[in-house]
Amino acid sequence: MHFLDQAKIFIRSGAGGPGAVSFRREKFIEYGGPDGGNGGKGGDIVFEAVPGLNTLIDFRYTQHFRAPRGKGGAGSNRTGAGGEDLVIKVPVGTQILSDDKEEVLADFTAPGQRIVLLRGGDGGRGNASYKTSTNRAPRQHGTGWPSEEMWVWLRLKLLADAGLVGLPNAGKSTFINAVTNAQAKVGDYPFTTVRPQLGVASRHGREFVIADIPGLIEGAADGAGIGDRFLGHIERCRVLLHLIDATGEDPIEAYRIVREELDAYGADLVEKPEVLGLNKADAIDPKELEKLRKKLAKESGAEVMILSGATGEGVDAVLDRLLDAIGSAEEESETEAEKEAPWSPI
Repeated sequence: MHFLDQAKIFIRSGAGGPGAVSFRREKFIEYGGPDGGNGGKGGDIVFEAVPGLNTLIDFRYTQHFRAPRGKGGAGSNRTGAGGEDLVIKVPVGTQILSDDKEEVLADFTAPGQRIVLLRGGDGGRGNASYKTSTNRAPRQHGTGWPSEEMWVWLRLKLLADAGLVGLPNAGKSTFINAVTNAQAKVGDYPFTTVRPQLGVASRHGREFVIADIPGLIEGAADGAGIGDRFLGHIERCRVLLHLIDATGEDPIEAYRIVREELDAYGADLVEKPEVLGLNKADAIDPKELEKLRKKLAKESGAEVMILSGATGEGVDAVLDRLLDAIGSAEEESETEAEKEAPWSPI
């Protein structure tokens, strides 16, 4: 299945049905009178977040969505049938943006979340509703309220517990393949990962989701390399796992570059809890590795873990640290939610 995280679509709600012009013609009803019914309401455009989806690929092939209009009214004061609502299902984590991408119209963060983005037009009035004491046989009627339409952008931001960041060839794909059921492409050249990958890791009976995004390079915030487009997928990750290639030319500079790009992107990514890992420990002398670990710890002010995604060395310890950080982040989120919740006597 191909991954697609942005799509532009056209949506239009249903117009209201026209009211009817009709008069009673029963044999024994003197003078008759108007009995035209109202038109039916047009269908709404409804978006719903559903579990089990993690791509917008369906919207590459279907880009126009139109809800049906309401049916017209009829005689005997019969109201026309309303048009059915058109429900568009999107993955959890999808944002709906305006055509110019300047306004977020909706943000789906939980399964089952629904929003009516465009409301269908109301049905027109039948001539029976125009009857007055001075206008006993009206022939006017409403044609129904028009529909609403617009172009919108769908942008997917994957929801994960932990997000992998680092320069190209830092070993992120090897790590996610080792600890999850993902099958990310691995190669000895930069940018083997060209689209985000999701995997589910299990540790001590608990499962958590890890997201791997394409590697960053210096200037990514300005569009260099693949750019920072995919950083949106770790905005909602609770914890970042920053992997650094211990065999690289300058691991300390590699750490600085990634941190600077996270800061340039914004969205408080640099404020997220971070677990630092020196990867590819199997390919470097242990003494040199220890010196490098101390330098990186001094530079970052945080504990640096040593691991090798290829051999499995230190991987379990990193997963344990991630679990601890995820648990702390969850507790903090719950505390903030309680503070923001309105007071209630119940």
